[in-house]
Amino acid sequence: MTSLPGDSDKDGSAPESGPIVCARCGARTHGPQPTWTCSVEHGTHRYFCDNCSREHLRAIEGRLDSAWW
Repeated sequence: MTSLPGDSDKDGSAPESGPIVCARCGARTHGPQPTWTCSVEHGTHRYFCDNCSREHLRAIEGRLDSAWW
C-alpha cells in the first residue's frame, strides 16, 4: 500500500501530527512527500523515506514486513 504520509485512514481518522519519521533510517519530513511509502504492519502505519523505499523495493512489493529486510 502506498499513500502520502499524513493521509487519513480509510476509517476517516485524522492524520498523525508532527513530523513523519522513516521507520528504517529515522529521516524526518514536515509535509506530504509523494515518494515516501506507507506500510501497515500488524495494524500499525509505518512510513519509509524515498531512499529506503528504493533500496527495499522488492521486499516491499513482496509484502514482507520490514523486520525481514
